Amino acid sequence: MTFSPPRRLATDEIPGIVDDFRTAARNAIDAGFDGVEIHGANGYLIDQFLKDQTLQSLVPMRKAFKGTFISAGGFSKEEGNRAVDEDHSDLVAFGRLFLANPDLPRRFELGAALNKYDRTTFYTLDPVVGYTDYPFLEEGKSLG
Repeated sequence: MTFSPPRRLATDEIPGIVDDFRTAARNAIDAGFDGVEIHGANGYLIDQFLKDQTLQSLVPMRKAFKGTFISAGGFSKEEGNRAVDEDHSDLVAFGRLFLANPDLPRRFELGAALNKYDRTTFYTLDPVVGYTDYPFLEEGKSLG
């Protein structure tokens, strides 16, 4: 697949991009989806606008969106709690931490050490390594 190289948007192109997001969200809702995720990870358009700061950068989006707002990213437990406590987000997703810690809520509750995730096992063809082999806190169990 061939992709066009990245380029700077002209100011007059921005309203069209915003409208594309709006149309996609409306289509998803009309199709019966419960919610819409605007994925703004590393290098994506939204991330480029928010690059200089992450928790505080959620504030303008939070004010603009009136539904349930879920933040995702490399949050620690404390950062996630702070995002909710300061009303920057309704919920926080702990993707990588959940991947490496299948019992993450229990670990948070106990203040237990966390397994470190291994990025080299993300998005591999191996159906077991990385997604199901992280140990649980109790009994050293894993999903695999």
